[in-house]
Amino acid sequence: MRTVNKWIVLAIIGLIVSTRASAQSNAIQIENAKPGADDWQLTRVRLDKSLGFRSPWIEGYCSKQSVAAGDKLEIMVSTNPPRQFQVEIFRTGYYGGRGARLMKTFGPLPGRTQPTPAAQGDRRLVECRWQPDVTFDIPSDWTSGVYLGRLTTLRNDAPHDYWQSYVVFIVADDRPADILFQCSDNTWQAYNRWPVDTSVYLHPKGNQGPWADVSFDRPYSKYAQIYENPQSIGSGEWLCFEFPFAYWLEQQGYDVSYCSNSDMLTPERGLKCKAFLSVGHDEYWDIREYESVVKMRDAGVDILFFSGNSVCWVTPFRASSDGRPNRIIFRGGPYGGQYKYAVDRERDHGPFPHRGPDEGYLMGARNVEPVNGGGDWTVTKPNHWMFAGTGMQQGDRIAGLIGWEYHGDPPKDIPGLEIVAAGTALQGGVNPQQWTATIYPGPNNNFVFNASTIFWCQDLASPPGHMLPWSHWSRPHGPDSRVQRITKNLIDKAIQ
Repeated sequence: MRTVNKWIVLAIIGLIVSTRASAQSNAIQIENAKPGADDWQLTRVRLDKSLGFRSPWIEGYCSKQSVAAGDKLEIMVSTNPPRQFQVEIFRTGYYGGRGARLMKTFGPLPGRTQPTPAAQGDRRLVECRWQPDVTFDIPSDWTSGVYLGRLTTLRNDAPHDYWQSYVVFIVADDRPADILFQCSDNTWQAYNRWPVDTSVYLHPKGNQGPWADVSFDRPYSKYAQIYENPQSIGSGEWLCFEFPFAYWLEQQGYDVSYCSNSDMLTPERGLKCKAFLSVGHDEYWDIREYESVVKMRDAGVDILFFSGNSVCWVTPFRASSDGRPNRIIFRGGPYGGQYKYAVDRERDHGPFPHRGPDEGYLMGARNVEPVNGGGDWTVTKPNHWMFAGTGMQQGDRIAGLIGWEYHGDPPKDIPGLEIVAAGTALQGGVNPQQWTATIYPGPNNNFVFNASTIFWCQDLASPPGHMLPWSHWSRPHGPDSRVQRITKNLIDKAIQ
């Protein structure tokens, strides 16, 4: 009897310890303890022409940029020629280094060729109205993150003969997470050339004006800018410029929640978190998003721009033709207020219907002209707390970390603003421009940091599915312990 009682007591103690350990683990740690997938990347990809962007053999898009548990999501797919296909849904994360976890599989499904719409009107809007092939409700146990749906054509008599591409969507939540990671999906869509030459930059009236509308109701083509990345087809810029940051955050066990640009039109989501992250190439912001982040900063949320060319263009949303909100965007006008580069953009590319405030008073630095180039990230204030444990000295450089776009010319009248790194980037390898990385105190014992480069995430991690970029004859080198330590210092300070 005593032995039985002893084991009962031990079992109860074990249950209590286990329960306490689970309670101490955050949602990301619990999620990443689950087994990752060995096979989630694209293997066989094909473009419609040499130097093309589209993959008509199989392509698709989702009915929403961002969904929450219980929301309905539709996935529209086209195969040309018609072939059976399957859809595998993966959540991207760390997962012991594998980079993704398989969540759900649909198929085999009958394929069909859905119509490629013509560009409509003077604004050349391409808006697909495809029929859905997969419709499901987001399960309650799906952790916030960026999800890729891998589309694969099937042929039973020749299983090696298949084509693949992705669809991408964000699962958001409203829990009070430590970190809110904003995906730059407005920018992904602004540069999307699907089906051919239909980004906001490819309009007969000019490449910087307010002339073109673009819709989220179309597939993402292959990433269309600075380097060739066939792995990216259908995934926007996620795998190129944001996933290494998310992978590193989840590897470190940080409590992070993810959102779309469209989730930030009001500040409520961000006010539940301690730190807000803008990552990668975060160029296109609705003015309401800007106002939300200002309110978050003023309420005490730490704001960290691990990005470049951010908050550059006012990007109003409007609904799709069938009434779904926030599905069409255009370049409405520059941020910058009366700052010289905003005035120049209006003169050279306007008239614009909108003008945003001077982004420098939020970010601590501004979009400058030229805004692109490559260079080394050079320390100017090594005694700052963010450099603790790095061993960096005045003038030490992190090679290739600046690119391909950056910020500079910080406002001189922000109280307490410090320039922590600065230097020269070379546009086209020859034309010099100055950039600055800054930090300034917020009004409620918080701070705003600006790393001043799209490439910051490149030196945090090199996860599966990611390719290092290069631009303007310069490239980042991949994981660097100094960048990792600076990032850890900043985030730990932000969430303490």
